[in-house]
Amino acid sequence: MSPAPTAGAPAPAGGSPADDGAEHPDGGEGRRDPGGRRDPGGRRRARWSWAFGLRTRLTLAFLLVAAVSAGTTAALTYREARSALLQTAQDTAVSSFRDEVRQTGFPMPLQAEGIEGVLRDIARKGRPHPWVVFAEYGSIRASSGTSPVSGVITPQLRRAARANPHGSFQRVVKDGVPYLTIAMPTVFPTGPEGVLPTGLVLYAVMRMTDEQINVEALLTAARDGALPGLVVALLPGLLAARSVLRPVRELRRAARSMGSGRLDTRIRVRGGDELADLARTFNESAEQLEHSVRELRQAEARARRFASDVSHELRTPLAGMLAVTEVLDEDAGRLDPDTARAVRLISSETGKLAGLVEDLMEISRFDARAAELNTDELDAAEAVRKTLENRHWTDGRVRTELPEGIRVRLDPRRFDVVVANLVGNALRHGGTPVTVRLRRGTGPDGVPVLVTEVADNGPGIRPEALPHIFDRFYKADAARTRSEGSGLGLAITLENVRLHRGTVRAGNRPEGGAVFTVEIPLHTEGDGR
Repeated sequence: MSPAPTAGAPAPAGGSPADDGAEHPDGGEGRRDPGGRRDPGGRRRARWSWAFGLRTRLTLAFLLVAAVSAGTTAALTYREARSALLQTAQDTAVSSFRDEVRQTGFPMPLQAEGIEGVLRDIARKGRPHPWVVFAEYGSIRASSGTSPVSGVITPQLRRAARANPHGSFQRVVKDGVPYLTIAMPTVFPTGPEGVLPTGLVLYAVMRMTDEQINVEALLTAARDGALPGLVVALLPGLLAARSVLRPVRELRRAARSMGSGRLDTRIRVRGGDELADLARTFNESAEQLEHSVRELRQAEARARRFASDVSHELRTPLAGMLAVTEVLDEDAGRLDPDTARAVRLISSETGKLAGLVEDLMEISRFDARAAELNTDELDAAEAVRKTLENRHWTDGRVRTELPEGIRVRLDPRRFDVVVANLVGNALRHGGTPVTVRLRRGTGPDGVPVLVTEVADNGPGIRPEALPHIFDRFYKADAARTRSEGSGLGLAITLENVRLHRGTVRAGNRPEGGAVFTVEIPLHTEGDGR
C-alpha cells in the first residue's frame, strides 16, 4: 500500500493510489540495449512476416488496425467513464463530510467521553455510502465503529491533514477492497480570512465496493464490445485483401504466361487506382515487347533465309569452280611461276569458300530447328580413329588415348564433325602434339557420359576469350584478320553436342595449352532409352 496524498481536490481518476500520477520510467517506448540502440527484434519480426503470404499479411494488418482502433476506443471510453464514476462518488463524499464537520461543534478542550456519539451521528449522514468516522486529538482516539483506530488511514494522509486546514483525501486499496479516506481538521476563525487548527482531525473512511463493481462492469462491457468488433472487421479485411490481391494474381499469371512465350497476354484494367495504372503499364510494356520480338523474329527469319538462299545459290557454281581449280592445280606445274601461284591461290580460296558455304548451310539448319539425329550404336574409339584417318591426321601430330569397349549411341556423322572440328582447331591454333582422350564419366545429374578431351600444347586461350570461344565468327586473336577455317567450326561443334543433349567446354591446362571437353550421355541400346 503506497498511496500518494492529494489535497483540496479529488484525486485523478484511474488506477489505484499506488499508481496515481505515476509514469512508466521509459515513457512507453520499447526496450533499449546498454548502448542506447533499439532491440533488433524488429528485424526478426520483419523476417517472420515474410513467412506468410501477402493475403495473410494484409488481413492481419487490417485486423491489427481494427484491434488498435477498437482497443483505443474501448480504453478511452473505459477511462472516461471510470473517471466520471469515481469522481462523482469522491466529490460527493468529500463535500458531504466537509459540511458535516463544519456544522458540528466540538467543545475544546476535547474530552474522550461522549465523542463517540457525535461521530456516530456524523457517520449516519454519510453519502453516497456509509462512513466510519475517526477522531484524533492528541492522544485521544475515537471512532463511530468498533475500533478507535483505522488501518487504512495512512501517515501520508495524516501529514497532509496537518499541512492543509481545508482537508485532504486519498484512495486506498487494502486486501483487495478500495476505500476513500478523507481527512478534515477542525478550525476556528481568527479573522475574515484566517483560520487556526484546533488540533482535532476527523477522518471518514468509505468503502467504494459499488464503484469497483461498476468499474469492472465497464471493463467487461468494453472488452465484450471490442471482441465482436474484431470478428466483424474480419469480413471487410478479407474483402479488402481480395480486391488488392486479385490484380496481383492476374499480374503474376500474365508474367508467367509471357515467360512461357505467349507475348499476346494482357491484363484487364479495372478502375483508376494505382493497381489499374500498374495493369495499364504492364499491357503497354507487353505490347511494346511483343512488337519488338516480332520484329526481331522477322529479322532473324530473313537473315536465316538469306544465308540459306545464298548458300544454296553458291553451292552449284562453287562445285563447278572446284572442278576447274582441280584441273588447274594439276597443270600448275607446267605454268610460269607467277601464273602457278595465282592458280594455287584461286584453288585454295575456292576451297575455303566452299567450306564456308557448307558451314553456313549447316548453321542455317540448326537455326531453323531442322537438324536431326540419326543415331546408331558404335564403338567410340573406332569412331575417333576413323575421323583421324579420313583427315590424314595419323602422322604423329595427333596422339590418342582410346580405351576399347566404350559403346555409345550417337549420330556417327555429327560425332565425326565434333571430333574433326576440335582436332582441326587445335592443329591450326594450338601446338603439336594434339592429344585425344576418351573415358567414361558421370554427369552432374548422375547420368553416365562419354567424355572426349582434345588438348594441345600451344599458348592456351586468353581468359577474356574463353566466354566467347564458341561464338560464331569470333576471333580469339584480334590481330588475326583471317584464318584457315570458316570461323564457324566451334559454333557447329556446340550445336552438334547440344543436339546430343551433351555439353562442351573450353579451358586451359595447368601445364599449358588449351583443352576442350565434350560430355555426351552414354546411351546404348540396352538402356531402353
